[in-house]
This record gives sequence, structure tokens and C-alpha cells, in this order.
Amino acid sequence: MKKVLIRGPILTRTGYGEQARFAYRALKSRPDLFDVYIVPTNWGHTGWTVEDTAERKEIDEAITATNRHIQYCNKVGTNPFDISVQVTIPNEWEKLAPVNIGFTAGTETTHISHKWVESTRVVNKIIAVSEHTKAAFVNTEYTGNNAEGNRVTAKCHTPVDVVGFPVKVTTPVPIEFETDTTFNFLSVLQWSPRKNLENTIKWFVEEFRDNEDVGLVVKASVARNCYIDRKHTEARLKALKESFGDHKCKIYLLHGNLTDEEMLGLYRKDNVHALINLAHGEGFGLPVFEAAYSGLPIIAPNWGGQKDYLNAQITTKAKGKKKARTKTRCLAAKVDYGLANIQPEAVWKDVLIPESAWCYPKESSYRNALRTVYKSYDRFKGQANKLKTSVEDNFSEEKQNKKFVDSVLSTAAESAPTVSQVVTI
Repeated sequence: MKKVLIRGPILTRTGYGEQARFAYRALKSRPDLFDVYIVPTNWGHTGWTVEDTAERKEIDEAITATNRHIQYCNKVGTNPFDISVQVTIPNEWEKLAPVNIGFTAGTETTHISHKWVESTRVVNKIIAVSEHTKAAFVNTEYTGNNAEGNRVTAKCHTPVDVVGFPVKVTTPVPIEFETDTTFNFLSVLQWSPRKNLENTIKWFVEEFRDNEDVGLVVKASVARNCYIDRKHTEARLKALKESFGDHKCKIYLLHGNLTDEEMLGLYRKDNVHALINLAHGEGFGLPVFEAAYSGLPIIAPNWGGQKDYLNAQITTKAKGKKKARTKTRCLAAKVDYGLANIQPEAVWKDVLIPESAWCYPKESSYRNALRTVYKSYDRFKGQANKLKTSVEDNFSEEKQNKKFVDSVLSTAAESAPTVSQVVTI
């Protein structure tokens, strides 16, 4: 049995928190293979969850047991773990065990930083959450002269597997909030330059300025789901709305922590009709994914991490033809886009580099998608139901757990440890 350490923000309600919990659940599904330990970390300024659930109690107990295990191993001079799974961005990866795996959402852009290329040498394998993320690692190259003056190329030589998130099988809990509008779009995000919320709202208002029947529900926060954050988000949204002048369409703010069951209830709420994601890029796009397996129509560019699940195999049979044809088709209301370098305000040293690019959704295409979904809703609802079936099949918990377990096992088999070291974490 392998002793596996999961180090990541497992107690936060963030994308990386979801990744860490998925890694934990996947490895715990095979108690015959893995003895799982946990070191929790922070993620930015986000707070930790306070949910009182059986899984939270189990995780807390595992954290306590991990601390005792590390103390004992450091005392007797043995390595605490056979494998580490580090759920974070690459510049935080370390050699914590004989075999190390970086499990990352990576980047929302086309290229990774030189620092990240160097960090890929720290781990024995990278598990990326999407083909988009994998492509950024595999395709990035830097060329320059070394200390001897020779021309050299730096790139990722570490194997990269792709394992996406699984569909959560849970019971939806109704969300109690009222709207004055009968047809409502939804956007779920943390307010940042990457999420493109300003244009999401501005172009929505331009399209439905004189329509009092249509609303946009914004489930958002700036950093934490606390009272101070709510007031800050309210003020920011109010100023943005006022900058658009008079309009009859409505914009609603939904703020605060919601459980998985409540989020599913939100996606399936009768007066929520479609999810909008106009982000410049997603490593995976959890809200889009959750909306997809909830059967909610989606308006988004067909670019980035969401391509892994927005595109499905559709079989059709033309009239008069004997054979059916199967082809890949995007089952979202697609928004056209262009690729260009990221904005200066989005640059994040060694993470989002200025020479990388991401998508810029086009206003006319977005407004057309809004208009078409509003006027032809039944057609897009039928399309969303087909996407739901595809996602439930391809991203089932059983399949994704197996993919993750197989990736970890193959890494351990392929990576013969050369040095046994004691690590104090």
C-alpha cells in the first residue's frame, strides 16, 4: 500500500479546493492501494469552509493523523510518504516524497511562464484538468544561450496526463430568491479581469435595455464570501450599473457561500434559464461544467478548458440515408472570439505572462447568442439536455476516479526513486 500525501487547499471553496477534494475522494475509493494523508493549504485570500459534514470530519481527522505521522517519521528519520500529490500552481511544487505529482488547473492562456517550465522538472508527472492546460505545458518553448554561449531550448519534458472533474451526484436544495423578471440569465464567478464581468453585464444591458422581462443574476464575490466582501461587491456592481444609464432589464446580485446541493438547486431553478460565461479563458470552468450536467443551456466561447465537455458526439441520420453519421458538435450557444495577448492589468508574475494570449469574446456574437436563446429557448433547452447526457456519461465519478487512480499508479511504477529523503512540511 502506498502512503500518499495530498497537499492543497482542500478546505477552501475554490477551484483548487474542488481539485484537492476530488483527488482525496478518488484515492480514498481504493483503500486497498492507498493510505491517504492531507496537509491543507490556503488559496489566495479565500476563506476556509465551515461545513459540518461527514466528509469534513473525515478530512479533519486525516489532517490530525498526518501531523502525528510526520512528527513520528521526522523523529525516527524515515520518509513519511511514498507519493505526493500537490494541488496548486507549478511554482509551488516541491520534492516532498520520492515520487511527486503536480495536479494543476495550470493556465487559462496559451503559454506558461519560464518559471513554470523550470518547475515541471520538480515533479515526476503533471496531471492537468483539461486538454487546454496540457497543450499550454506541452507547446511552450523558450530558446536562449546558456552560460557557455550555446543555444538551448527549455520546454516541459515531464509526462502530462489529463483528468477532468467528475459529475457530482447529489440532491438539489431549492434556493430562495425572487426576481421581478420572468426570464433570467445566470453568471457564476469571482470578480477579476479574467472573468470579463464588466462586458458580460454591459453588453447584456445593451441587448435588453428596453426589455423589463429579462434579468441577469450575478453570483459573485471579489475574494471571500463574507459581509465585508458583500458590501464591496454590491458597491462595485451598483457603480457599474449606474454607468450604463437608464435600462429596464434587471441585474441581481447573489452573494455568499452555497453548498454543492444549493448550487445544483440554483442551476435547476425554474426562473434561471441559461448560464453565461464570457471569461477570457478557463483551465476547466467548474460553473460551466456544473451547468452542463444540470441541463442548463450555456452561452460561452468554445475555447479553453470547457471544450473538453461542451463538445459532444452526436449521431444523426439524414432523410433517405441508410447510415447514420456521428460528428462532434458544440452543444452550447457559441460566442465568437479572437485571440490576443492578455491585458496588462491581468499580468501575474510567473503565472499569467504578458506574451501569452487568451480569447476576447465578440460583442455582436454574444448579443446574438443572448437574443437567440431568449427567443428560441426550447431549442437550446433540448440541446442542453443532450449535453447533460454526454457529460454524465463521459465524466461520471467512476470513470474520473479510475483515470486519476491509474495516473497516480502509473507514475509510481514508472518513477523509480533514487533518493530517499526526510521532509519536514
